[in-house]
Amino acid sequence: MRATNRISDIEVLRAVAVLFVVFQHLRNLFPWQIPGLNELYGVAGGMFGVDLFFAVSGFVIARDLIPRLLAAGSLPEKGRVMAAFWLRRVWRLWPAAWLWLALILLAVVFLNESGAFGTLAANLDATVAGVFNFANIRFAQTFMRSEYGASFVYWSLSLEEQFYLLFPLLILLFRKHLAWLLLAVALLQIVTPRQHPYLMMFRTDALALGILLAIWSQRASWQLAAKYLALLGRRACQLIFLISVAGMAVLSTPGSPSRYAVGIIAILSALLVLIAAHDRDLLLRPGRSKSLLMWIGERSYALYLIHVPAFFLVRELFHRMDPGQPFSAGLATAYGVSALLVLLVVTELNFRLVEMPLRRYGAGLSQRLLSSNHSSDGNPIIMPPATRHPG
Repeated sequence: MRATNRISDIEVLRAVAVLFVVFQHLRNLFPWQIPGLNELYGVAGGMFGVDLFFAVSGFVIARDLIPRLLAAGSLPEKGRVMAAFWLRRVWRLWPAAWLWLALILLAVVFLNESGAFGTLAANLDATVAGVFNFANIRFAQTFMRSEYGASFVYWSLSLEEQFYLLFPLLILLFRKHLAWLLLAVALLQIVTPRQHPYLMMFRTDALALGILLAIWSQRASWQLAAKYLALLGRRACQLIFLISVAGMAVLSTPGSPSRYAVGIIAILSALLVLIAAHDRDLLLRPGRSKSLLMWIGERSYALYLIHVPAFFLVRELFHRMDPGQPFSAGLATAYGVSALLVLLVVTELNFRLVEMPLRRYGAGLSQRLLSSNHSSDGNPIIMPPATRHPG
């Protein structure tokens, strides 16, 4: 790990993930059918961005939580470690998520002449699902049947929260057998075609593979992977990166060439995390392009929450200026530029004024809870150092 405690290639993967998710939802920006856009979606999709996020999240969180929890001695100490983990997750994710659920509801009521944000009834139901973390269940129930609302991206956040609510308990219950459990969970899903909405909304194979990488990173054999990657070199790793991203984009299309597309995407996502986790700039050489992608990656959570309501807001504003405008290339470009400006400004404000202050506050609460650990003889419990990372 570098002195900054940030793995730059992990941030690159976050950026790639969120950019493809934004691309996947780009059609929500326009009130017309854009010539060529549907054809483009038939060649390359962005669905895989979510699975790439899952693999990154599994690695980043598990490499800190598992050593901490296994090092805790008594049951009260284990309870404090779990409480500290959940506390940090809550302050990291919930304030921004709830803020944008509230803003979406306000937009439905006051900024919805175009109808872009959907009906109030659907958005009220979606808000309840988002707040109480069962949005994935609601998404499966409404998929291709009824309106969901403007907060449909919350399904993946709900799935992560459900998983991480149970994950500390799994660590304690299975301990040395945790890797085998996760491997079974991943393999079972990888060989299962995800043709039912519930199988898609509860997919955890990428998460499990990311956690397995975190477990492996604590073993001596991890250095063998490092040596092999060093032999491959940056150019070979970059080629693997490009081929993997291209392959996942093809597998994310509605007419995917494989019934096992989601499982293959999970494997490719884990492969990219494996390369990125060694922190040797194997995916992208340091420079302006990498700095830009790291900037995007650090703000990927805000971009994920904001991009769909930002698209609907742009549609609403253009509708109010001149309702019923026919399609033109110039007007579509204006939509795109406006959406980009809104996203850049609002994302940065959300990151600086909401995410970072509350993330630091939650981390402080979590650290104070951990530092309160004491052994039965009054001596402080020495916890393993945190492998801190934005995430």
